[in-house]
Amino acid sequence: MRSRVIDDRATKLGEYIVENKATVRRAAKQFGVSKSTVHKDVSQRLKELDSSLYRDVKNVLAVNKAQRHIRGGMATKKKYQAMK
Repeated sequence: MRSRVIDDRATKLGEYIVENKATVRRAAKQFGVSKSTVHKDVSQRLKELDSSLYRDVKNVLAVNKAQRHIRGGMATKKKYQAMK
């Protein structure tokens, strides 16, 4: 039997990710939990709680995953520009 608190957190994380097109890292920081917790909540728990929200979250995270190399490159560029 799962905790209602955990179920609520999973739903709120999913809603936050969809509304803000947020990454797992950003959601973890916003909610004060680990990236592993966010991932487990939205990929396992949410699937059982709200399949529609789960699909929306899955789509947002797929886009984020496809774009992560771009964000990483931009972060590196910004880092080295700041060092000049």
